[in-house]
Parts: sequence; structure tokens; C-alpha cells
Amino acid sequence: MTVDLSFPPHYNASELLFQNLHADRRDRIAIYWEEETYTYAQLCEMAGRFGNALKSLGIPVGSRILMLVMDTPYFPAVFFGSMRAGYIPIPTNTVLHGDAYLYLLQDSGAKAMIVSQPLYPKIAAIRDQCPQLEHVIVIGEEGTADTLSYDEIIAAATRNLDPAPTTPTDPAFMLYSSGSTGFPKGIVHLHRNIRYTTASYAQQVLGITPEDICFSPSKAFHAYGLGNSVTFPCSVGASAVLLTGRPTPARVFATIARFRPTLFFTAPTLYAALLAAYDETDMSSIRRCVSAAEALPQAVCRQWKARFGIDILDGIGTTEMLHIFISNRPEQIKAGSSGYPVPGYQAKIVDETGVPVRQGETGDLLVKGDSAAACYWHKPEKTKATMRGDWVFTGDRYYQDTEGAYYYEGRSDDMFKVSGQWVSPIEVENTLIEHPAVFECAVVGATNEQGLQCTKAFIVWAQGIQGDDTLTQTLQDHVKSRIAPYKYPRIVVYRDELPKTATGKIQRFLLRG
Repeated sequence: MTVDLSFPPHYNASELLFQNLHADRRDRIAIYWEEETYTYAQLCEMAGRFGNALKSLGIPVGSRILMLVMDTPYFPAVFFGSMRAGYIPIPTNTVLHGDAYLYLLQDSGAKAMIVSQPLYPKIAAIRDQCPQLEHVIVIGEEGTADTLSYDEIIAAATRNLDPAPTTPTDPAFMLYSSGSTGFPKGIVHLHRNIRYTTASYAQQVLGITPEDICFSPSKAFHAYGLGNSVTFPCSVGASAVLLTGRPTPARVFATIARFRPTLFFTAPTLYAALLAAYDETDMSSIRRCVSAAEALPQAVCRQWKARFGIDILDGIGTTEMLHIFISNRPEQIKAGSSGYPVPGYQAKIVDETGVPVRQGETGDLLVKGDSAAACYWHKPEKTKATMRGDWVFTGDRYYQDTEGAYYYEGRSDDMFKVSGQWVSPIEVENTLIEHPAVFECAVVGATNEQGLQCTKAFIVWAQGIQGDDTLTQTLQDHVKSRIAPYKYPRIVVYRDELPKTATGKIQRFLLRG
């Protein structure tokens, strides 16, 4: 099924927000945040003022604007206001170390950045190494000799801002990859891309309406959270609940109890943590639960359904494609699978030569759809390897069953061979996590004392359990009894926690050493 969208010769992605001024939605609540609410009229005014403030600084149109903004109402205002004025905002991970921000600033060549006050010390420490960075705007602080105050420049700016004369295929914003497989890459998205994701996944899979209240503990700087908290609700005049700071189970449950969201989005890690910490919160307001960022274990899916009576719609999306392009549907759920292509997207599984594999065989997943990024910023070779004509190489290994459902087998660079046979880390992880002693796990390929490739598992044990040799043997036998014996973990390491990106992806590359 295709998604047919027509665009005028000039189109600016900020229209997704500003359209709500012309659809009898200006007084609807756009944002719930702590004790405050923001209507669409207020959010549009904030965006217009910010865009005008950037223009008043004399920043050349088309410049990159780095956003180090927490999940607050300022995030959508800065994001849409920057694009409306003709700039390219770059939402950025808010929990990185200073050296990472130095890389992002230098790589992007950002002329200006806007930062939430609690995060500013990280930027102050590296600013003198970024000569191209002309302006640093701080939210929540008075201006200094080195910074501009967001409140001050907004107060001096006018509210009305016509959209810059951009075209649907002009660069609109950038996102940096989460770094689950190494160094982040700047991913350039176009003005048309956001509207494609809202018309496909948000409307045709979720069935989002103006009456929905979206809550995404997964943060807005990430492509997944950007859709969940910002672009999806704006596309129909729905509301979003923003949670600033770390989304602990207690804070998530309290937020659900208070705001009664109807659409809930997070990653498998938090779903598992919520199950473990359930405090009798009434979850009945939620009509759809969505999971992405990595594959959802069947055990978590089953336990969630049994506990709350709500199915989790597992799916796969990438930053390069902006949001989910394969997903389970409310009326078509296959536990353990990523589901079926979202309307408007095509997928295929190929071998190392690019030839489609037979049904049931594992290969590399490629996807096609008009939300695809244009390129990697200043990385032509990486672009050529990933953007293959109309198709995007996802870096994920998949197979398809006889009913057309897609099953995740791990990252292309995570797969490894034991005894000459391929091992899927996700398959072993899903088997391990079915055991009640395992709270969380990650599997990688390793080399044993004989120099042979073997399976290595990192285990976070469940509350009240202690890892020891007896538990190790129990878990090894558990895997042997359920999947091919050669896949069992010869090496088991117990950890208090696993390394993850801010969006909940386990960083297996950090465990391979």
C-alpha cells in the first residue's frame, strides 16, 4: 500500500505545527508538562518568536542549530521555530559527555546552539574549542558575556513568522545516530519526511486522533521519541505529556496516573522494568502500547498482556527512516516478530550480494519509503554504503515467515558463527530472558581459551537472585533445551547493569572487548 502525499512547490515542515492554528485547534492543549499546560496557539507563538530571534542574530539561513534541550515545551518550540525560519535544527542526546558534544559541534559546524541550563556546564567546558560556534542560547538563565538568555531574546522578538521558502526536498533537520555500533553520524532529513511518517505509521497503524494523549518516556531528541512526543500529536492536534529527566518506573507510573495517556511509547528495557516494579497504577486509559529501539522479547510481551490486558505493538524503525516502518498492528499481532511493513513502505531481505533470499532464510533488511534520509552529513562513503538508490540498508538481520511477518535476528555486525553455524544474539537473549532468574541480558560473540568463536552472555539477574556457578549451569541447560545446543553461552558474566544508549539500546560493541 502506498502513501500518496502532495506538496506545493514550497513547503516547510513547521506547517505540521502551525496548521493547528487554522483547524479550530488553536486552543487545544498541545503539551502537558509538570504543573503547566500549553495550547497550540501558545506553542506556535513560542516557535515564531524563537525563529525571529535567530534571524535577528544575523545567522545565515541554512545554518545548523544544535539543540541540547530537555523534554520540555521549549523542545518543540525550538525545533519547529528553527525550521520555520530556514535553519536546520539538530536535536541532540542530552546525557552525553563533554567530548561527545565537542565532536557533534565540530562535525556539524553549528553556528549556534540552544541548551537547557542544567546542561550548559558541559558546553562551557568545551566552547573555546569550537570557533565556528557564534551563539550559545541558554534556557532558564540570564545572559552573560558568553551566552544569550532564551527569555531575553524571545521577549524582544515578534510572534508572527512566515515560513521560509523551502521546498519539500530541502534539508530540514539533522539527527545523529545513537552510536549503538560506534561513532555517531549526522543524518540529514528533508522537509517532506516528517509528514510521511505521520501519514503512514501514526495515522494508519496507531489511528491517532485529536482526542489522544501521547506519553513517551523515550526522549524527543531521538527519532523514535521525536515522532511520539512531537510530530505525531502535532499532525492531528492531539496532546503530548513531556517528562523531563530520567524516566524511572516510579516516575512513569506517576505520570500515567496523573495524565491518563491513551498512547504509550517506550523501549523493551523500560517495559521490563515497569513489569518488575508495578505498583497497582491504573493503566486502563492506554489504548495502544508501542515498542521500538530493539526487539521486544516474547516473554515481556506476554507478561505485559497478562498483567494489563494491553498488547504491545512491536516494530522496527531507524534514524535513517525517521520512525517505524515495520510493525505489528492492533488486529494483526505475531508475538516475537516485528510485524509487517507499514503502509507506504516496502521491505526486502537480501544476501551479501544483494540478491533476495528465500522465505525463511536470514539476510540483510533493506527498506524503501519517502521518509528516508537524504545522506550522512559529510560522509559520502557511508552514504553510498547505506543509501542504495531508493533502498536503505538498515544494518539489521531478518527473516520472513510464510505469512509475511518479519523476525529480527540481530544486527548485521552482531551475528557470529559457532562451529561454522550462524548464531543470532537476539535468539539467545530471548531464550535466556524467559528464565525467571534473568532480568536483562546481552549476547555477543567471543573467543574462548582455544581461540574458537563462542557465545558469551552478560546477565543482569532478577531481584533476589545471585549469580553463581550453579545459576550459570542452569541457564546454559535452559538454552540448550530450547534452541540449537551449539548456541548456548559458553561464557556467562554477571553485571549489575548493561551499557545502553539514552534510548535504551544495548551497546553490544562495548561488550565485545
